[in-house]
Amino acid sequence: MTSKIHLVIPDLFLPQQFASTACSGLAMPAVEKILARSRREALSAQSLETWLCNAFGVLDEAIAPITLQADGMEPGQFYWLRADPVHLQLQRAHFLLRTDELLLADEAAQLCESLNAHFADERFKFFAPHPQRWYVRLESAPNLQTHPLAQVAGKNVYPYLPSGDDALYWHRVLNEVQMLLYEHPVNEARVARGEGSVNSVWLWGGGVAQKKSQQPFSAVYSDSPLVKAFAKNAGVPYENESWMNNMTGDVLLVWEGLRQAIQQGNLQAWQSNALNLEQDCAVPLFQAVSEGRVGQLTIDVLHSSAAQRFVLTRSDLWKMWRRPVSLSKYALK
Repeated sequence: MTSKIHLVIPDLFLPQQFASTACSGLAMPAVEKILARSRREALSAQSLETWLCNAFGVLDEAIAPITLQADGMEPGQFYWLRADPVHLQLQRAHFLLRTDELLLADEAAQLCESLNAHFADERFKFFAPHPQRWYVRLESAPNLQTHPLAQVAGKNVYPYLPSGDDALYWHRVLNEVQMLLYEHPVNEARVARGEGSVNSVWLWGGGVAQKKSQQPFSAVYSDSPLVKAFAKNAGVPYENESWMNNMTGDVLLVWEGLRQAIQQGNLQAWQSNALNLEQDCAVPLFQAVSEGRVGQLTIDVLHSSAAQRFVLTRSDLWKMWRRPVSLSKYALK
């Protein structure tokens, strides 16, 4: 039985200013051959979060209730926001958002306890079911537009701050959060140990839980906690390995390593993950299409400024005139 594979790769194509440097000397013949032989179409620019919401039928990009449930809490009928712990690093006249400060569960619990004590008179409460994934529970939906944490990581936060009729209120809340966390004993202890501090939270992904989402795939494979949460919510089997031995039905693969490297501003890690993509994913997929075990391979390459889809079938492999080119040739303008 042949299968259909849908592979999603955020940040495979890089902006022109550093694509040539990052791709120089990078040997990725299987990836380049797949891209060259595939039928190509433009998609609307979108993040992985948006793609997952569209694929699984999640309305209003209400991601917080989905990941909350995956983290072991029931969302009930409340409105939830992700409120992930971050570090805002001052650089000249703006703040860069960093997400690489890893907290212990006890540290996260202490910080949230202090936040809840400080905001005891407000109509919201912080929770930390996972040290790196915090949440705010509200009694009603705010008028607030936010941006996913992954879209802002490594960037100046100002263009991405919450907007909407309730934005000024939440800007004040964030200012108070930052003042409280700045001199918190947990952060002072972390700095004394030579570790980074958590001096703010990032609000995003708000919404109310809906009924079980759609099941567009028979199985999902990824190393991403976000993808795992969507699969769990939809009741779709999820694995983080062994996908090559289980290619039956409509299978979703999500390769998030490249995005994580870009968020950290680490081109060396991006190159390493690109080589892993080549050997662990592209090579076996190209072989599976060649042998007819995969009837159709669809690859969505995502970026916040542009996205493209590549569709490959066995008959496309004979289009030898479509010659492979370096990944740098797909650079984003």
